[in-house]
Amino acid sequence: MATEEATRAVTWEAPEHHHIEKGSDWFWALGIVALCGAIAAFFFGNFLFAILILIGGAAMALAAAKRPSIIPFSVSTRGIRVGDKIYPYSTLEAYFIEEENPNGPQLLLRSKRLYMPLIIMPIPEEYVHEIEDLLLGRLPEEELEEPLANKILEIFGF
Repeated sequence: MATEEATRAVTWEAPEHHHIEKGSDWFWALGIVALCGAIAAFFFGNFLFAILILIGGAAMALAAAKRPSIIPFSVSTRGIRVGDKIYPYSTLEAYFIEEENPNGPQLLLRSKRLYMPLIIMPIPEEYVHEIEDLLLGRLPEEELEEPLANKILEIFGF
């Protein structure tokens, strides 16, 4: 819902990430690959790596089975809000609205933080122009791209 008051803001809710339902074949393939990798590591005498592969496979299966939660997003004159976290414009460097994404439009924000340099937010198509109007005077628009790692993970269903 978009509101226009003294503090102008655009607020919406969306899943925290695009979820792809995985069938039992996907989990069987993951289990076979993890088991084969662990057996190979075991035969080469690397027992710790074999255990790490099995734990990694189990963690991937748990992460893939979990459905994303619905979180609130907001773009206002004060900053960007993702869930309970607020990013003031002073902590952001640039923005880009990617409208050609197959999962729908996304807002990409480059942060000044080292451990989270890119914030990616799904946005509803009907709010694209309102969000762009709010960001225009506050952040420079710069062509940003989703990292290759994110694209690869989406191919594998994460």
